[in-house]
Amino acid sequence: MITMGAEAVIEVEGLVKRYGDLVAVNGISFEVYRGEILGLLGPNGAGKTTTVECIEGLRIPDAGEIEVLGMKAGPTSYAIKARLGIQLQGTAFLPHLTVEETLKLFAALYPKSVPVGELLELVALREKRRSRVKDLSGGQRQRLAVATALVNDPEILILDEPTSGLDPQARRSLWDLISSLRERGKTVLLTTHYMEEAEHLCDRVLILDHGEIIALGSPEELISRHSEGIPIELHLGGDGERPDLSVLPGVRKAVWEDGTAVLYSDSPVETIRAVSALAEEGKIALQDLVMRRVSLEDVYLVLTGRRIRE
Repeated sequence: MITMGAEAVIEVEGLVKRYGDLVAVNGISFEVYRGEILGLLGPNGAGKTTTVECIEGLRIPDAGEIEVLGMKAGPTSYAIKARLGIQLQGTAFLPHLTVEETLKLFAALYPKSVPVGELLELVALREKRRSRVKDLSGGQRQRLAVATALVNDPEILILDEPTSGLDPQARRSLWDLISSLRERGKTVLLTTHYMEEAEHLCDRVLILDHGEIIALGSPEELISRHSEGIPIELHLGGDGERPDLSVLPGVRKAVWEDGTAVLYSDSPVETIRAVSALAEEGKIALQDLVMRRVSLEDVYLVLTGRRIRE
């Protein structure tokens, strides 16, 4: 939770990064405050990884300024790197080393390190300490990746898509680990394209789309600010025609995507009655109807007219 006067430990101002004619990040500015979990949320290609790689000093921005812990970030900012913990989107380990050997190898790269036993306990890998990396499950490898990012007891942890490709149980396990890091006083910057993950973990969420910030705030603030009503999803069959459902009673906004319409209604009961009447009259081929709570998915859908896809 951010308190008044919180210290900004990462400051990004006017960041631009291009790859040829592609503008991956287009002049974005934001801050990360000490002790918070800030999520960079957006689809693949939105600019999330490029942004964190510029913060880490792995890429050189074409324009803008980045300060981390009061120091200018860059490829040779070794004083910053010693105080950062980084889990890349794809962490390459030596497959025949054990978990314990891997952590000792990473620890040897820093002037100070957390005891291996403490790290194993923190990431719930004590029973796997003598297992070879190649024999770990996907979730166990991700927990090991987080452990290597924590080996130097960093002030700031940067996690790039930490749960991508994991099954729901492994994902939840990693959520618990990330939440525990905040309780230990760590600042966490993570990228994700999972809406539920951002809602569950993050104090604030920065939504990126095509390299630009389209929303920034706590999940609750964003949902309140951009809510257009209760979402009602209609799954329709038929020949692909899109009737004008925005005129139905209670509907404030209607968003179409393929054969699905999402109606945002102030009066969901009236809206559902009207939808049912259309279906009974044969004017729409209604296959399914779901009324659900408002989520960050709806914020993104309202702002962009589409869902985040993996």
